[in-house]
Amino acid sequence: MAESNLQELGQAEGKEQEVKDNRSSESVSALFPNYGARFPISLVKGQGSWLWDDQGNRYLDFFSGIAVTNLGHAPEKVKNKIKDQLDQLWHVSNLFQIPQQETAARLLTGLSSADLAFFCNSGAEANEAAIKLARRYHQKIKGEQRYEIITFKQSFHGRTLATLTATGQDKVKEGFLPLPEGFKTVELHDIEALKAAIGPNTAGIMLEMVQAEGGINLVQPEFLNEVAALCKEHGILLIVDEVQTGMGRTGKWFGHQHYGVEPDIFTLAKGVASGIAAGVMLAKGYLREAFSAGSHASTFGGNPIAATAIVATVEAMQEDQVPQRAAEMGEYLQSKLKEKLAGHPFVLDIRGKGLIVGIECDGPVAELVSEGQKNGLLFVTAGPNVIRLLPSLLVTHEEIDQAVDIIDGVIQRHQAKKE
Repeated sequence: MAESNLQELGQAEGKEQEVKDNRSSESVSALFPNYGARFPISLVKGQGSWLWDDQGNRYLDFFSGIAVTNLGHAPEKVKNKIKDQLDQLWHVSNLFQIPQQETAARLLTGLSSADLAFFCNSGAEANEAAIKLARRYHQKIKGEQRYEIITFKQSFHGRTLATLTATGQDKVKEGFLPLPEGFKTVELHDIEALKAAIGPNTAGIMLEMVQAEGGINLVQPEFLNEVAALCKEHGILLIVDEVQTGMGRTGKWFGHQHYGVEPDIFTLAKGVASGIAAGVMLAKGYLREAFSAGSHASTFGGNPIAATAIVATVEAMQEDQVPQRAAEMGEYLQSKLKEKLAGHPFVLDIRGKGLIVGIECDGPVAELVSEGQKNGLLFVTAGPNVIRLLPSLLVTHEEIDQAVDIIDGVIQRHQAKKE
């Protein structure tokens, strides 16, 4: 090896040892810094709508792990069934029959217009599967070389290379060039731009019923009907990303059910298993042969633990009529916010569907998130200027009242600082 290369190798090894030496101090994390500065809170216990940190502080959770713990933390009905399954079997390959997976699939298809389910581990994987299914259906079943997916600006579909390319936000794409081809992005609600984007290679149109990460932007019914009509006219698959809006969050089992539209494919994750990692892609029966043997797979998807969590979550939601309850509590939350925040010049709009609610503000809200935490309330942003509220679907009137009072106080103090 050349002397210069040996010197470079020695310098690199020296730097690596320096990093390891520095890391011996607990102040330097062994984790990648991809989550930025995390909140200075270590949560150790959860029950219902409440969380406790390692200092004994209690927080009202209007965050739900970003719409994951839809039934609150550690719901008894789900926890007990998972415990039973833990005593029996944790994991087997999808090369074997998994009865819990079949039960989960029948429950989810029975609640929707879908006929088939594919289980994976996350929303990104579910959306990736949807993209692959759309392409393979056109190419292998219809014999058409269609591959393009049209999505919309301010959307969010995941962090894999395909799903971040599908996402309509440039910030998630920085540093990942070259991006895979086969994606077009247009403005939401611009029907002429959508028509212009459709071409002979278009395989599917993918959209969210509420752009959660993009600012709590609700799709307009008239636009969605036009999208569905265009899909039918051009033989394009309609794909609905229900990762954040599914499982009762909007006041119906799935967000698209508010609009009377039946997607060809839709995806779930987050709240589908009450915090156990799981994702699901659901589709119409005529797409069955597009995912023939060997075409797609997942090692962990739908294993006995995950599938049991899905079954237990759905059954608990059915028993307690959770989607209906979410619709009622969502109306209550929005009415209390509008009543309490009326007259605040910092508040521009309050919008949402069910228990996914956004408060659009006249300026950045990151500081308000920190102030909320100091006052015992956890919430998150949806873009720089929108407060996003995602309480448990079993939240009570008293908990909503308490949260609204805290938000009101936080905004009042923020305004006073600006004046």
